[in-house]
Amino acid sequence: MIANIPIPLALTGIVVLGVLAQWIAWRVRLPAIVLLLAVGIIVGPVLQVLEPDKVFGELLFPLTSLSVAIILFEGSLTLRFREIHGLRGPILNLVTLGAAINIFVLTAAAWYFLEAPIGVALLIGTIGCVTGPTVVSPMLRAIRPKPVIDKVLRWEGIIIDPIGAMLAVIALEFAMKGGDNGTWWVLGKLILSGSLIGAFGALLLGGLLKRHLVPWYLRNVVTLAVLFMAFTASNTIAHEAGLLAVTVMGVMLANTRGLDMDDVLNFKESLTVLLVSLLFIILAARLDLGSFQALGWGFPLFLFAVFFIARPMAVFASATGSKLTMRERGLIAWIGPRGIVAAAVASLFALRLEADGVPGGELLVPAIFSIIIASVLVQSFTARRLALRWKLAEEQPLGVIIVGSGLVPVTIGQSLKKAGYDVTLADSNWDALKRARMADLKTYFGSVVSDHAEHHLDTTGVARLLAMSNRPGQNTLACLHFRSELGTDGVFALRTSEDRDKAKLTLTGSLKIPWLFDDRLDDVTLEKAIESGAVIKTSKLKDNYTLADLKQRSEGLAIPLFAIDPKRRLVPFTSNSEPSVKSGWEIMALQMKPEHPISVDAKTPLPEPDLPD
Repeated sequence: MIANIPIPLALTGIVVLGVLAQWIAWRVRLPAIVLLLAVGIIVGPVLQVLEPDKVFGELLFPLTSLSVAIILFEGSLTLRFREIHGLRGPILNLVTLGAAINIFVLTAAAWYFLEAPIGVALLIGTIGCVTGPTVVSPMLRAIRPKPVIDKVLRWEGIIIDPIGAMLAVIALEFAMKGGDNGTWWVLGKLILSGSLIGAFGALLLGGLLKRHLVPWYLRNVVTLAVLFMAFTASNTIAHEAGLLAVTVMGVMLANTRGLDMDDVLNFKESLTVLLVSLLFIILAARLDLGSFQALGWGFPLFLFAVFFIARPMAVFASATGSKLTMRERGLIAWIGPRGIVAAAVASLFALRLEADGVPGGELLVPAIFSIIIASVLVQSFTARRLALRWKLAEEQPLGVIIVGSGLVPVTIGQSLKKAGYDVTLADSNWDALKRARMADLKTYFGSVVSDHAEHHLDTTGVARLLAMSNRPGQNTLACLHFRSELGTDGVFALRTSEDRDKAKLTLTGSLKIPWLFDDRLDDVTLEKAIESGAVIKTSKLKDNYTLADLKQRSEGLAIPLFAIDPKRRLVPFTSNSEPSVKSGWEIMALQMKPEHPISVDAKTPLPEPDLPD
């Protein structure tokens, strides 16, 4: 049994299983929580290989507490008020009015159907209203809904996490102390100490970082030290005030002017992924499958109230007066998966309820985990179908990001836009983007591999990245950055004149990114051809008009660039492969002028650029 071997070996096994589950979830495009829960349940209550209480002993409670603190702090760091200021009412309504409705209905359902004491029922309601980006984002990538739906759900998940956690802390005190005068004093002390110490931690850390009193290589560890200090100090004064403190600290730091926390946020995001993997497996392994029987006869009715009463009421009330259509509101109402914050906070608070002997405390974990498991499983497999049925999702993503804004990227972008694709040109040169703006194309000013792009470049519905700048290094980085999201068949690079010098093809690694178009074409030859009058034309293939016919009739003056299948999937022609086109496909080809054919010295095909893994 893992329970009888050293903690380092147990942790190693959990980390390996967690990372493997995360990787498989990425490959099959499922929320990682599905596999992490499955792994935890299998190694825990099913096989009884992992018994977290025996492995970690008294360390389980503080380790879980600190992990939840880091997760909440990372979520709070993403809450920038300047970014939500211009958002429409539904988002803010969802995390205020919608949260209140959710809590009320879930509390009533837990009290009536699960026969939970009112304090525990309130705790179930406050924790159960929390969604979260750790499960919402992967689900949205798989569903590919309309941008308005994507925006509402993403921001709700980001904002509701710290709000729900703060309300849950207050509900925990109510469940443990009741409604007497002493309880209200405890609640006041909790809010006051958590808020003040969190604010002090934010001011302290913000001052150190803004005045550059901390060297760059120590920024992350100093942040972690101040975070733990604020968390522990708050908990010393009032139990569970630490969660409120780290949330306040994160929100204040995120909204401090002149303070760049992006590098810290990136570190915390990576740490959060690891902690999420560990916590889900450990917490799921602690589940007592027999405890679900304690939910009793009302369990199905409780879940019915969660999915078909609480969430729809909250969404439709929050969307009153907005421009969201009824179908858009319906899809938003159906998508509300609960994630790691709900699981971790429930497990953490259940330990407190159990230690204090609170009646009904044994209902908290099975109730919350039943919501998590049901919401993730049911919505993962039904939301995409519902979105397609209501025409609220693209059956085939039509987004294209083009890196570069010269004549060639702009010309190709215009042609793709005319063909119905959602094209965005990205460049870090503002003046160079002027050509794209004048062509009425969407633009992004900045590097697509920057931290700013992670939060501001809209990649909803993007299926292709075409790296077409005149800087080989930038093209390589862009392809490398987006390959994990779009896949190896979703990123392409246009060779530059520099790339024709094989001596410069010295990038290491094994993943090959295909060169765009014919071997004769690079950025210089394409630009010269367009300047000489070459245009991009689209032709539809038929039974009596094949790709070979197109090439023959053009007498070699038509160079195919893209193929478009009947489902509008964009397939570029590359130097080493040609799409297997059929009747009904469309071909976008560069049509040369007879007096200005492309003339390039014959060269052997270029090797595809090797990119580091």
